[in-house]
Amino acid sequence: MTIAEKIKHQIDTNPIILYMKGTAEFPQCGFSAQAVKLLHQCGATNFTTVNVLEDPEIRQAIKEFSNWPTIPQLYVNGEFIGGSDIMTEMYASGELQTLISG
Repeated sequence: MTIAEKIKHQIDTNPIILYMKGTAEFPQCGFSAQAVKLLHQCGATNFTTVNVLEDPEIRQAIKEFSNWPTIPQLYVNGEFIGGSDIMTEMYASGELQTLISG
């Protein structure tokens, strides 16, 4: 399995997956902490996180996979949503809550 296939499998098998620096319990950057906070505020209790700091190969490959240069990256139901900035905008408009609860 290539790294791209591994990422695709992770995204396809987890309804909500966040590629981040650190873990949900111990984020390693402010943007990742913000992303986790927003998911919790939307009522997401069962989401998967991938700590890109533990796997440099995934850290680089996820950026290429999504064509998005930064971490964190959120995927919901197989769809790339964006990073913490996009999540913050979507939360402010109510879109993120609808997406997460839907």
